[in-house]
Parts: sequence; C-alpha cells; structure tokens
Amino acid sequence: MKKRAINVKGIPVTVVERHEQDYISLTDMVQGFEGGSALIEQWLRNKDTVLFLGVWEQLNNTAFNSLEFE
Repeated sequence: MKKRAINVKGIPVTVVERHEQDYISLTDMVQGFEGGSALIEQWLRNKDTVLFLGVWEQLNNTAFNSLEFE
C-alpha cells in the first residue's frame, strides 16, 4: 500500500494506492471547510449515499451480507 499526498487549494489530501486503485481521504478533503467533520457525518446519513455504499459493497465485496445491510 503506497501513500502520497496531493495539494488541493493549499490543503494536503492523502491518496492511498491499493491493488492499483487510488483512494482519497475524505477527512483530509474537508479540512478547509468550517464544520468539515460534520459534512462527512451528514453525507453518511444521506439515503442515496447509503444506497450507493450498498451497491458498491455488492459489486466489490464477495463476503458482503446484503441481508444484514438492509
């Protein structure tokens, strides 16, 4: 797993590479916003976000238990 940082409008954002895929840090991304961590909390409570995460898990996680997710 490789880690690097990119600079977005003066804010360092961590990028982790795993299995040739890049993942960015949401907590780093919201550092520049007032109440940044609250933005992530609100996003995770959003119905569409939860539905998206469920679909993503079904596609990418062979051990995903969709019955428990419901």
